[in-house]
Amino acid sequence: MKKLVVFASGSGSNFQAIIDAVKQKKLNVEIAGLITNRDKIGAIDRAIKNRIPFQVVQVSDDELFAKRLAELLHQWQPDLIILAGFLKKIPSEIVSAYPDKIINIHPALLPKFGGKGFYGLRVHKAVLESGDAVTGCTVHFVDNEYDCGQIIEQIEVPVFASDSPESLAKRVLKAEHELLPSVINNLINKTN
Repeated sequence: MKKLVVFASGSGSNFQAIIDAVKQKKLNVEIAGLITNRDKIGAIDRAIKNRIPFQVVQVSDDELFAKRLAELLHQWQPDLIILAGFLKKIPSEIVSAYPDKIINIHPALLPKFGGKGFYGLRVHKAVLESGDAVTGCTVHFVDNEYDCGQIIEQIEVPVFASDSPESLAKRVLKAEHELLPSVINNLINKTN
C-alpha cells in the first residue's frame, strides 16, 4: 500500500479531507505521519483522534530543519508528500530527494495570487481587490520557489459581489477538500 506523509501548520481541514477519503475507501493509502512546525494546532488533534503518528519540528536553523525532516521522511518512507496548509518553505535538499513526490494545495488559481506571503485570507482579500470574477484552488508539484511548481489540477470557484474574504475562503476550501484527495488518488494510481 502506498504511503503519504502530510505537512500542516493549522487546523488541518485538508488533512481531514484526506483522512475521510481513506476511511470512505476513496483513497487506498496509508497516512504514515503528520509533520507540523507548530504545536497546539487542529491538525495535531486530528492526527491523535485518528491514531496517526505526528512530529512537531520547531527548528529555526534551516540546516537542522532539513536534517530533521529528512530523518522523519526516511523513517516513514512516503510515496507522496502532501503540503496541506504548511506555512514553512520546504528545504531544497528535501525537494531534490523527492522529485515529483511533493505536492501542495493553494487557495487560488495559480499562477495568480501565489508566492511568498500569499496564504489564508490574504489570498482571498487580494482576489476580491483584483475584481476577478473567478478564483479557485490549485494542486501543484513543489519546487524551490513558492507556488511555482508544475500545476497538476485546478478547480474554479465563482466570486460573488457580496463576498467577503471569509465567505470566499469557505467556498474555496470546500473545493480544496474535493480536489486534494482526487489528485492524490490519480497520482498514487499512476505510480502503481
